[in-house]
Amino acid sequence: MPEIVKPITGTFCWVELASSDPVAGKAFYKELLGWNTTDMPMPEPYAIADIGGKHVAGIMKLPEQAKAMGAPPHWLSYVAVEDCDVAAKKATSVGGTVVFGPVAMGPGKMAVVQDPAGGTFALWQPLQSMGTFLYGETNALCWNELISTNVDAAGKFYGGLFGWKFEPVQMGPDMTYIIIKNGDQGIGGMMAQPKDMAGAPSMWNVYFAVADADATAAKTVALGGKIFQPPADIPNTGRFAVLADPQGAAFSILKPIPMPAK
Repeated sequence: MPEIVKPITGTFCWVELASSDPVAGKAFYKELLGWNTTDMPMPEPYAIADIGGKHVAGIMKLPEQAKAMGAPPHWLSYVAVEDCDVAAKKATSVGGTVVFGPVAMGPGKMAVVQDPAGGTFALWQPLQSMGTFLYGETNALCWNELISTNVDAAGKFYGGLFGWKFEPVQMGPDMTYIIIKNGDQGIGGMMAQPKDMAGAPSMWNVYFAVADADATAAKTVALGGKIFQPPADIPNTGRFAVLADPQGAAFSILKPIPMPAK
């Protein structure tokens, strides 16, 4: 499903950069991933990033409310819902916290929610067409991953809220990776927070597909960003790295293993 016109309920449908310097952010991702940006007529400056006219992400200034709560520059993952108000109430009833909204925003309605372990994400109810969202293509979003301080509590929450199912996969002797499924479709992953991240909050990470993970990581540094996890291979998946843009927003890249021809 490389192009999405109408998001499927319960799937990730948008990602958004909240940056301390959105102008610099737009320049960085244009150089790194080839994104073009269009500024939208909204109360607060907001830019839509695209590849060939197909949307890939939103870029905005880190809200003062989020900054006051200690939030650093970050990527925010959005999940499509039928009714944002209903979903926000349900999130609270299954142990989550609504930290913003629900509120009308552009062509839809959104709310920002924290799961019981602190992972933050957004709900999105589309009210009118946003155009075409590119997914799984080079330089576009290809995966969303929750790194959680409490995978059991998180799994119970997201299962209750979205009906997601969870499929554990053993990734070596000391690591279990959990595939998140919406129906039969794998839409993301979840893992326990690694020991070297102890003290950090739970977080939803975004992955962008790239043609060359090593070259993209090196270019990130050349453009003023950082490498948190150097390029490494994931068995049967591809080559990945965890990076940060110059303002500190973390993201991952993945060079997927080519799918066999049918």
